Amino acid sequence: MKMINNKFFSKKRKNNHNMIDLKSSSKINRAEKNKMNKKGKSKKKKFWIILGVVAILVLVGFFVVNSIFKKVSPDANLFNSLVKTLPGVENKLDGEDEGRINIALLGMRGKGVVGGGTLADTIIIASIRIIENETDKNAEPTYKVSMVSVPRDLYVTVPDTNDHQKINAVYHYGEERGEGQGLELMKTILRDISGQEIHYAMAVNFAGFEQIVDTLEGVEVTLEEEFIEPMQFHEEKVCDGANGGVFTVKSGRFDTKIDHRGKVVAQYPLCYNSTEECGGVFKVPAGTSVLSGEQALCYVRARVTSSDFDRARRQQEVLKQLKKKALSIGIFSDFGKVTGIMGAVGDNLTLDMEVWEIERFFDLYKKIGDPEMTQRVLENSEEGLLYSHEGDARGYILLPRGENFDKIREMFANII
Repeated sequence: MKMINNKFFSKKRKNNHNMIDLKSSSKINRAEKNKMNKKGKSKKKKFWIILGVVAILVLVGFFVVNSIFKKVSPDANLFNSLVKTLPGVENKLDGEDEGRINIALLGMRGKGVVGGGTLADTIIIASIRIIENETDKNAEPTYKVSMVSVPRDLYVTVPDTNDHQKINAVYHYGEERGEGQGLELMKTILRDISGQEIHYAMAVNFAGFEQIVDTLEGVEVTLEEEFIEPMQFHEEKVCDGANGGVFTVKSGRFDTKIDHRGKVVAQYPLCYNSTEECGGVFKVPAGTSVLSGEQALCYVRARVTSSDFDRARRQQEVLKQLKKKALSIGIFSDFGKVTGIMGAVGDNLTLDMEVWEIERFFDLYKKIGDPEMTQRVLENSEEGLLYSHEGDARGYILLPRGENFDKIREMFANII
């Protein structure tokens, strides 16, 4: 009986021990499971934290870029640009499917600046032609580029009015209607002249042009002979210092008023500006020179002893060299550098593009590289398709040959 009891209790103790082992094992399994779950949750948590940080950085970066572009493109739509960055969303530029993108490039003194303000004295239509490979649809397209300068004295009808003005006043009229309307009105009148849809427009003032050139560390020009402009920035006007003016340095000459009898009735002393632009007499030596922003601006503005048409050719050459310089220092290989330039230029540059469109242009320019370029200036000759007229209240103006824009439209259609 005693033996039976011992066996019984021994078996019971063994069973109890097994139960304890099972419980312990169960507890260990649960602990390990909890530990693994915690690890899994920790990994998931880290993943979401990292994803959240990346998303925040992307959004912050996008908002920073957007804030920069808001300066140059006030009507830019942030939400639309965000949508265009999503995978599968088409982000083609206007005109890209048709194989031709036209951009109006405008230059002026700048809003509120005395001596011209928002009169667009530089007007260029730049076109990018995209030529698909007909035999190999998978091959990269080829590209051609053209620049056509439209002279500021071209006499036009201001869109949506019966008012006739020189084309350089059209931007000013648009801005009087509202900020940003200057670009739209210029696109409209340039479409009427060229017969081409003008998809985008850009306006830069004098300060902005200087900043762009200086950011690129100058622009190179090569001349066969010395360029000199002795008059435009060294002009004489009636001395006006007594009235708070800037023409205070006496030249020793006079503005003489003579009546119908040939009698001198008044003489007014003439003065130079005390702070002459471009050093008064502006010169660029023969050979190759690297111009600063200020020097380049003087070079593309000078016209009095040459002509508006020669000035237009110089402007095109400088733009061509600026593009070449930007390519050589890798501006088009890094979108951050583009945003950096635009951030530096700020309010001195105005575009009518969304952020995604600017980025798309950047991508397109990387592909284009240094393509074949055609340059043309509308001028007062048979080949230039214009003729000059003066002698009435309108002053010196330019008009299209044939009294319509048909020949000019034909030229634009076939230039690239």
